[in-house]
Amino acid sequence: MSLGDILEKEIQGEITQIRSGAQEKAAHIVAMAQERAQSMIEGRKRALESDYAAGLTRARSAADLDSNAQRLAASDTLQVKAFQTAQQFIASMTNAPEYPQVLTKLIEEGLNALPTAEVIETSAGEQDAVRQALGSLGRQMDVRVNDTVKTGVRLVGSGGKTSVQNTLLGRLEAARPTLSAEVSHMLAEV
Repeated sequence: MSLGDILEKEIQGEITQIRSGAQEKAAHIVAMAQERAQSMIEGRKRALESDYAAGLTRARSAADLDSNAQRLAASDTLQVKAFQTAQQFIASMTNAPEYPQVLTKLIEEGLNALPTAEVIETSAGEQDAVRQALGSLGRQMDVRVNDTVKTGVRLVGSGGKTSVQNTLLGRLEAARPTLSAEVSHMLAEV
């Protein structure tokens, strides 16, 4: 073998060794790149899943808020209608044959609170019923028209300095906070 052959053989060996090292290094670089790419894909997938879950939670919260707002608005509307219906019913009671008996109770309560009452005020449409109620109580009092006093009476003390108003609509209004809570509770059960 000649010196040229020996050198060529050595050069070929070094080339083979360099190629082998380069291939190993390239394989290692490719493996690391694939691992990094997979890690990036998984990270992005987790971020997208997290974004999706957060978006879903926001959408559910918004839907719950909207639903609650609609339920509250419906409840308020129904409460207003319930009180309007009650007011209309109470106002229509003034024409009932039993209404003088109701007025008797209202007048008795008013007289208990203001025994020195000399005048009873009521609306024009309720004067006759008030007179009947006074007759059943065996009381004589001056009955005056005051159309701001509806569904009941206002008793006025001597000199007009003191008065007590006792009306069904006034009682409904006074009970409104309690009744509103009950109506809300009933509506929530429906």
